[in-house]
Amino acid sequence: MSWKTRGLRGSELEDLINRTNEEYREKGLALIQKIPTPITPVEFDKDSRTIKLAYFDQKSTVDYIGAVQGIPVCFDAKECAVDTFTLRNIHEHQVMFMKDFEAQGGIAFFLIHYTERDSFYYLTFRKLWGFWKRCEGGGRKSFRYEETDGEYFIKPASDLYLPYLEAIQTDLSDRDGDGLSS
Repeated sequence: MSWKTRGLRGSELEDLINRTNEEYREKGLALIQKIPTPITPVEFDKDSRTIKLAYFDQKSTVDYIGAVQGIPVCFDAKECAVDTFTLRNIHEHQVMFMKDFEAQGGIAFFLIHYTERDSFYYLTFRKLWGFWKRCEGGGRKSFRYEETDGEYFIKPASDLYLPYLEAIQTDLSDRDGDGLSS
């Protein structure tokens, strides 16, 4: 499979997140796990022992779930090659899972890699919910880079691959500061 194929989109982002999560685990800061998407294999290549064809058993909810210093978190990772992020990349069942997750006291978010800009953005569930409701109300079915909140761009750190814990702290502070609840 070529690296440009659809099947490998996001694998670099996933690798960064997985390495970061391992660092967080080793430092005792967080325990986050990648949630595998359940599949049923249909066709195998016996020589290479690989799956050639499969179907999804059920709808996936989020890519990652775990806890940060006792706070439940769940998130999904997405890539965007342009400055407009289409909401078609997010499924209704994911949004509803995240809404329910936040209602239980957890933190839900998306990590978005704007590949052309090589920047990483922490999209709070509150911000996503606003875009989602706008779309449901007949508005834009996407959001622009200009609509993002500058304080949620993830700043590089020398000791971590994708240091998103600071964005979680900002998210928590914003919740405390404005009384928002999901």
